[in-house]
Amino acid sequence: MATVYKNLLSNDVANTRTLLHEAIPITGSIVSGTYGYAATAIGSERNIKTYGHGMFESVYDYPYLSSSANQIFDITTGYAATSGLSGSSNTQNAKKINIYNQMAQYLVGYDHTGSIKKFKMPDNNTEMLECYFVPFSRLLTKDEIKKGSFTFEVGVSGSAEAAAKKIFIQDGLLNYFGDRIKITDTSGSTGYHVDSPAGEYGVLYATQSLVSVPAPAGLMRANTALPVGLLYYQAGVMVLSASIFQRAGTPNTGLLNNTTFPDYSAANTADMPRVTIAGDTSTVGFEAASTGSTIGNLADGLRNRIYNISFNNTTELNSTIYFCRASHSDFNYSSNPTYLTGSQIRVKTRAADTPVAYFTSVGLYSADNELLAVAKLSEPLRKDPTNEVTLRVRLDY
Repeated sequence: MATVYKNLLSNDVANTRTLLHEAIPITGSIVSGTYGYAATAIGSERNIKTYGHGMFESVYDYPYLSSSANQIFDITTGYAATSGLSGSSNTQNAKKINIYNQMAQYLVGYDHTGSIKKFKMPDNNTEMLECYFVPFSRLLTKDEIKKGSFTFEVGVSGSAEAAAKKIFIQDGLLNYFGDRIKITDTSGSTGYHVDSPAGEYGVLYATQSLVSVPAPAGLMRANTALPVGLLYYQAGVMVLSASIFQRAGTPNTGLLNNTTFPDYSAANTADMPRVTIAGDTSTVGFEAASTGSTIGNLADGLRNRIYNISFNNTTELNSTIYFCRASHSDFNYSSNPTYLTGSQIRVKTRAADTPVAYFTSVGLYSADNELLAVAKLSEPLRKDPTNEVTLRVRLDY
């Protein structure tokens, strides 16, 4: 009869896991050019939100006051208390140390003594004491960044060095992105690490030099893979080592800047595309910028070198499939009051006629016969003693 429940056995239930991927491109024009240009001071673009605490800035895809704006990522920077750049007289010294410690607590964890671990390159155990941090919005990364899909391209020249390099005109503006470096998690799909409390992470390598003229000393050549940071896939956070701006023991050199790093607290706020130009005296070395500039100034310095960011996100779709089997003798009647007329079954004119019912929905019940879920069929399905039906009900979560 229709009021009889049928128990689901273990072989009637199956579980599946599906990974869905979506391509996410973030162009440099959104990050540093679309909503500002020469009329807007760097750091005051309409899609860049700054805060009174000055510990990070947020990047939006539209002016952040717009109802359609979506936050795409934040940028901040910091260094460890044991860093050679740390000093009580530095600008925002305590905040820079706090930023580093906060990110290290979340992404690296604690050692056996209860001390916060430092960021390290897993390949050679080298400590990363000065870092940029770029947490991407959960709206973009979903459940995780797909391993092996991350690409981060940044401009190299940001100072008088650009005068000796190829500078081209685009849309009537000077463009310094003729020279840039591509950073990827090339081994992420197979060589990721799992010793982080925030999940899996991979090493970011500067894998290609996209230069329009011969690269000067201090800049990587093509076909060279140098570790420059870490990418935490589930957390959606990029950690970029400051070594790309300055190599140990060699001031003012590094992969992304061979001579100087712009300090945007000075009067060069109208330069486009947000990098200092030849003869600009407001540029300083990265060490001086790290100690003498605010976190917001340093964030602007990296943000306005971004040429392109791209990756695939991942949505993990878990499903439970219930195979609801109705044998030839099951569910041939209906408890719907309209099934009867004058105490007679409507579909039967003689006692010998075969009973007929039509499925319109499937209910899943708990052990206490409490209705938990209902699946609706696209059209009624005929059921009588001459046929058997198996309905496949899938719950996604």
